Amino acid sequence: MGLESVGDLALNEILSKLGPQQTAKVSCVSKRLKASASEEPLWSKFCFQDLHLSAPLDPQGSPLPSFRIAYGLWREAFVMYPWPLVVRVKKCWDRIRNWLATNFPEAGATLQKGASEAQIRQLEHVLKVKLPLPTRVLYRFCDGQAFKEYDSSTSARGNLLGLIGGYSFYHHMVNVFLLPLHQVILETQQILHHLDSCSSYNRSGYIVVAASSAFNEKLFFLNCANGQLYVGTRNLPIDGEMMQCVPNALLSSVHDSSSNQQQDALLLWLEEHGRRLQDGIIKLREEENVRAISQFPEVPPLCSTAITNGVKIRASAVFVPEAADLQDSSEKYWFTYSIRMSLLPDGCFINGLYFNSCQLQKRHWIIRVNDNVISDVGGEGVIGKYPLLCPGEKEFVYESCTPLPSSPGSVEGSFTFVPDRLAHPKGAPFEVEVARFPLHPPDYIF
Repeated sequence: MGLESVGDLALNEILSKLGPQQTAKVSCVSKRLKASASEEPLWSKFCFQDLHLSAPLDPQGSPLPSFRIAYGLWREAFVMYPWPLVVRVKKCWDRIRNWLATNFPEAGATLQKGASEAQIRQLEHVLKVKLPLPTRVLYRFCDGQAFKEYDSSTSARGNLLGLIGGYSFYHHMVNVFLLPLHQVILETQQILHHLDSCSSYNRSGYIVVAASSAFNEKLFFLNCANGQLYVGTRNLPIDGEMMQCVPNALLSSVHDSSSNQQQDALLLWLEEHGRRLQDGIIKLREEENVRAISQFPEVPPLCSTAITNGVKIRASAVFVPEAADLQDSSEKYWFTYSIRMSLLPDGCFINGLYFNSCQLQKRHWIIRVNDNVISDVGGEGVIGKYPLLCPGEKEFVYESCTPLPSSPGSVEGSFTFVPDRLAHPKGAPFEVEVARFPLHPPDYIF
């Protein structure tokens, strides 16, 4: 009751420190405290702190007359969930949506509004599962991705607007998107029916939550019992073989609804993906006016950079779980690697002379596993090409792949270039370093 004698400014500061719940209780004490506890600046602060709302909006994005009403509706809409979990999930989706809005709006437009509790219960009823609370809240904020006919000339899986993105090498192209609930039901019923007929593993409680193109299938399964996320390997159609996508040590009990730190693998996976996007670890790649999120890392230590005589080589690799064979002693793991080469603005500098171009002639690769050389090979050009590098032009990019019998591994090597052009060289060939870059299955598999 001592709050009655406090000045208005001091009272407002005290209430802001108390937080929304205690402020609501204080408002019941007296008319003066009710008036102070109802002021818009106070609830604007609460909405921004908890929900990062800069305008009073309801959970569907519709405008409301006040921040106090907005905060109340948000709490009411998610009353069945731990509030810290709701705040955490909203932060996760905000980070992803904001990045997409700035960098990849055409993919952001495929994200659907949140699913209803009725839709979630329908999925649980049909598939006979109980979704972990974090996954439920994730779908309450966003019901996966939906594609329009103009997004692809073939099907939803034929486009490159996947939220998770992917990679390509040779004729293998992967672009992963998050499934909406209705598609989760259809895919899970179809795929698990096939797995049950060909595998001795019990996959009850698993649901398909993300997938890639139908031509090069890559499937992610959430185990609703333990909250872990899995991805199918090459042997998935044969014996149901999968790999976990998130370190088990990070998972807490998915059934402990009282835990403020509750998390499952899907939430951790999307949080990590959002962090990698925001921090520039992965970026968009554009080729022939087609854009997609590329999973090839762009920063060290996962991406190596070397500059030799003005030629810049960047290199990194991505683990390819859908090609892995955990039962094969020689090709257990597969990796695709991306090589990006360019010429600095001043051109190439050799023996005191500058040249405005240089052209690739040969390549040389050294592949190691546990620091032991398992492959030392060379050849002409790269993927049948002999790129000509000129100052100021875009990087020449090419991808290839390699299997490993175990991990960790690495790749390093060199390229042989000639000054000017192969047809009219203006000097002796020179070697350009490809700095070592790692090959090992990551903690988070995308």
